[in-house]
Amino acid sequence: MKVEVLCNVQNCKYYAKGDKCVADSIYVIGHHGREAEDVYETACKTFEEA
Repeated sequence: MKVEVLCNVQNCKYYAKGDKCVADSIYVIGHHGREAEDVYETACKTFEEA
């Protein structure tokens, strides 16, 4: 199943033109454990600086 993932972090090595994420997989974590109340309590662990 192909899923389109968008990202606007231009200094990530997986960033591609058009705000696309080209990583093979994405790992999102919660800042306070396994449950988040809003988007601000999550982070992309896949990020690697370009």
